[in-house]
Amino acid sequence: MDRDAALDRAAEIVDAVERSPDPASADDRLPVPVREVWVYGDVALGLDPIDRLDVYVTKDLLMRGDADRAAAFEERYGVSGVGRTVDADWAEAHPAHLRANDNGHAAPERCLAAHLVNDNEPIHLEVCNASFSDNVTQRLKGAMARETYEEILDPRGVCLYADGRRDDEAMAKLRGGELAFPTLSDALEMLGLDEGAAAEAADALRERRAEATGRTVRGDVV
Repeated sequence: MDRDAALDRAAEIVDAVERSPDPASADDRLPVPVREVWVYGDVALGLDPIDRLDVYVTKDLLMRGDADRAAAFEERYGVSGVGRTVDADWAEAHPAHLRANDNGHAAPERCLAAHLVNDNEPIHLEVCNASFSDNVTQRLKGAMARETYEEILDPRGVCLYADGRRDDEAMAKLRGGELAFPTLSDALEMLGLDEGAAAEAADALRERRAEATGRTVRGDVV
């Protein structure tokens, strides 16, 4: 993906999140509230082109439920939990983006990905209830304990939106290639991995990315 095009897509995702708390129309709603938007990995390093655009969003829980409408959606689409895990008004406006997990329950991360990213775009969306920084730490601890290094979250990230405000300065620095980050293995060493484990983890992450095609999504709970 061309770097400018990748950053344009990141800006469009921020636009969608910025509109969603007070949508002008049903089309502007998101399936769940989003508190933060980050980009991380290759796009943060100034590479051009990049293999994939990595985006991280921190979601909030819905503050109200709608059990009556949940039953109607389950009958109509075979998806449970609408109105409890994803917004019922959003689902009404965007039924084509409604997605379920393997148990048939509405999956916020899959719904967000379907709403924000086209199927064939080389974009990965990470969705979690925790902030990027907190999740980097938690994922690293879990991966070290299990030696599943491919599950590590690349810590080299840039926040573009948080708590209702976008950071245009951060976007300008990204576009200008003004931000400096260490190599992935060096960044992981700074977080506590020894040199050998950091190099192995960096290789595992690169292999996982090389295998990915089109839109991908991962949901996480911390």
